[in-house]
Amino acid sequence: MSAGLPSLLQSFFTDRLYRQRQASPHTIAGYRDSFRLLLHFAKERLGKAPSNLTLDDLNVAFIGDFLDDLESRRKNSARTRNIRLAAIHSFFQYVSLEEPAHALLCQRILAMPTKRHERRPVEFLHREEIDALLAVTDSSTWIGRRDRTMLLLTAQTGLRVSELIGLSCQDIVLGTGAHVHCQGKGKKHRCTPLRPETAKMLDAWLRERRGRPEDPLFLSTRGGKLSRDAIERLITKYTALAGRMCASLKGKKVSPHVLRHAAAMDLLQNGVDRSVIALWLGHESVETTHMYLHADMRVKEQALSRTQPTQVQPGRYRPDDKLLAFLESL
Repeated sequence: MSAGLPSLLQSFFTDRLYRQRQASPHTIAGYRDSFRLLLHFAKERLGKAPSNLTLDDLNVAFIGDFLDDLESRRKNSARTRNIRLAAIHSFFQYVSLEEPAHALLCQRILAMPTKRHERRPVEFLHREEIDALLAVTDSSTWIGRRDRTMLLLTAQTGLRVSELIGLSCQDIVLGTGAHVHCQGKGKKHRCTPLRPETAKMLDAWLRERRGRPEDPLFLSTRGGKLSRDAIERLITKYTALAGRMCASLKGKKVSPHVLRHAAAMDLLQNGVDRSVIALWLGHESVETTHMYLHADMRVKEQALSRTQPTQVQPGRYRPDDKLLAFLESL
């Protein structure tokens, strides 16, 4: 007797993701949210409780309607749509192994393509914008000193927000060869060196923090770890304040990932090789750092300055045939 959808979905999380793949909490949360949305949509569209759904209910047409609903009703971007589809693909890859009788259904769903989307240059902060952001923190208060230290550490090291949240006091190594140790995507560990001013500020914060080695480096007012939402809110608050003294920050949406991009761009603009930047940021492939080459006009202008101007007279192509003129006008 074949397993039903509820038992397959439960075993997908407990056996496939937790035990076999040992997926990170971030991955688990992303997949959980995807299927939570899918099950709510099925309840609305099919009138069935999630526990009563079958695999046949999740056919290609239904999955397509769900993805369209994400964009039309929930106003999700194509990028978010693709993330939800990736979670569904992962589940049906698992189903294809566990339930060969549904191989055709799995094959059809796995053949559903991701949606192409516009790739915009990454947002990042220039050095003067980072300085303005740090300047508006209130160093006379405990929270202000915490936030200033956290912002400087993020902008210098390029840590992901999940890596920042996961830092404990023992992950900061001071003295000669000062660095921060973190666990990134895929449970990969890496060490990132600290500049003297960053190490000095962290030293002062650790003395004030007075935490045990295993305690969170940056804690909330309640004594626990800061949440992703809390970090995003405080960055938004400081960006609005800094915008009063730094015009380029006005209207700019700054997130923890924008600070990560700022660290990468700082390295690139100072001549650091892309392979080193990939190692610094914990990227899986050096190809990921290509996006930074497109982000800053300074890099392109430097490349242009090394080329020789062509001796071409200005002019415009004009077709000499009516049919060619028609095609040219399209």
